[in-house]
Amino acid sequence: MTRLLVVEDEPQIRRALSVDLRARGYRIDVAASGEEALQRAAADIPDGVVLDLDVPGVRGADLVRALRALTAAPIVLLSARDQERDKVAALDAGADDYVAKPFGMAELLARLEAALEGAASGDEHPVAWVETPDFVLDLATRRAYAGGEEVPLTSTEWHLVEVLMRYRGRLVPERRLLQEVWGPRGEEEPNSLRRSMAQLRGKLESDPTRPSYFLSEPGLGYRLVA
Repeated sequence: MTRLLVVEDEPQIRRALSVDLRARGYRIDVAASGEEALQRAAADIPDGVVLDLDVPGVRGADLVRALRALTAAPIVLLSARDQERDKVAALDAGADDYVAKPFGMAELLARLEAALEGAASGDEHPVAWVETPDFVLDLATRRAYAGGEEVPLTSTEWHLVEVLMRYRGRLVPERRLLQEVWGPRGEEEPNSLRRSMAQLRGKLESDPTRPSYFLSEPGLGYRLVA
């Protein structure tokens, strides 16, 4: 049974999360502070962590880094909508995704399950074929098709697709994309990232102005839902 550590200092939210997640078959441990979270994680390594950025004590990016020193388990953040800087720092520190408060359980479960699935599959068996109602990507041969016709993608666009597919369904922080695609000086290329994502959408999305697959999280990063 998958064991989750829920780190939340608000009793009502902590109780609701525990009840809902147990009803879906997860084994739940809870913590109300950063120190308690680290103690519980050290005593019994969790398979996943649901972490409120605002818990007292050790918190935010510092808590994510400390948890990362103990486990590679996926970490899904809970955060207020106005905590963009804190979310970016926590994602850069190693968190896998986030859900903004107030949130619905369906959204949290989708983010959590995607993170757990990604952790279970790892990178050992990368997806080689992606098919949606609008396009097909053959990553093995680097061929893309949309509307029944082959669509040429640049090497940078393919690299972006490959990184996004590695984390499919999960948020990939902008900094991570920049570093993986553009290398050590990637942080100097934010405009190149935005331009390349716009080009990908223009080539593959049926409505590039309202993308269904290559989604952006303003100020945070991108995710591929395919």
